Amino acid sequence: MRIQSRQRVEGGGERITLVPESLDDLWHLTYVLEPGDLVSGDTTRRIQRNDDQMRDTGGEREHLWVAVEVEDVEFHKFANRLRVGGTIADCSREDQLGQHHTLNVEETKEIAIEKHWKPDQLDRLEEAEEATDNPDVAIVTVEEGQAHIHTVAQYGTEEYAEFSGTTGKGEYARDRDELFAEVADALGHLDTDAIVLAGPGFTKQDAYDYIADEAPELTEKITTVDTSAVGDRGVHEVLKRGAVEEVQKETRIAEEAELIDDLTQRIGEGAKVAYGVEQVKKAADYGAIEHLLILDERLREERSGEGEWDLDVNDLVTSVEQKGGDVTVFSSEFAPGDQLSGFGGVAALLRYRLE
Repeated sequence: MRIQSRQRVEGGGERITLVPESLDDLWHLTYVLEPGDLVSGDTTRRIQRNDDQMRDTGGEREHLWVAVEVEDVEFHKFANRLRVGGTIADCSREDQLGQHHTLNVEETKEIAIEKHWKPDQLDRLEEAEEATDNPDVAIVTVEEGQAHIHTVAQYGTEEYAEFSGTTGKGEYARDRDELFAEVADALGHLDTDAIVLAGPGFTKQDAYDYIADEAPELTEKITTVDTSAVGDRGVHEVLKRGAVEEVQKETRIAEEAELIDDLTQRIGEGAKVAYGVEQVKKAADYGAIEHLLILDERLREERSGEGEWDLDVNDLVTSVEQKGGDVTVFSSEFAPGDQLSGFGGVAALLRYRLE
């Protein structure tokens, strides 16, 4: 994320002009934008012509500058865009005012957002700005006859490739070097700055040795880690152990994995923890929250008025921060977020146990 300028506006709000530089940045904006915000930028729009000399073709597209009052936001990660829909509040063509328009926000496209910013939203922008220089990471988990490659992004992890086949002895056995060759070829096509090679036993070392012989340019990117599993479980172990964090400082996913593990461990021990909106509200009232865990989707629902909590979520976040607590907004795109959703979308690590 590249923040171009910040400017106070009439009414106490602030206009921030920025350029998203990655898919991660578009994902961050999904949870920054709310109904009623004003988002402006260049766009194209089909304009109906009233010229008797022109045959009706359903309108022609024109390049315009528009400011849209936000009604809905959709993140389309496979199309590399964020769709911001709403009513045109300002425009380079006055005859378009009041009409509905969808602004497609894309990488490298400058936009301005005008709103009353909340502290956690500004924190999110700053986090995205700082993360611009973070290296991209791939996690490879491998065991006999099976290998998975996941890519790591701030909005979650995605499985990039999976390879499987019988190895060992027998008529239908597959040469294990065949599996390693497929992994090396896939990694060679990934534009990544760091690779974590993980798995149980000695297979990962054999895979590393094969890559060192056949694709030595990849080895300087590789760090090896022991895990008890491969696939999604293996990825979670890698994140929990901080292997990605060593390469990608302050990575959001590693923090979430560690926090959710702390939460579940405390629950198992009956220790200092609260989960669900009622327990968390009570803990906040007592000033007992050391670290608030809240799901991004739930936060957005409550702020938009679509939620069902009997509290003001902004007051909750502000109260925790004013009393010295930390707040982490979890991504619903990643496994720890799914786990937090099972606890009602909100939980807290406490300074002391509540009776």
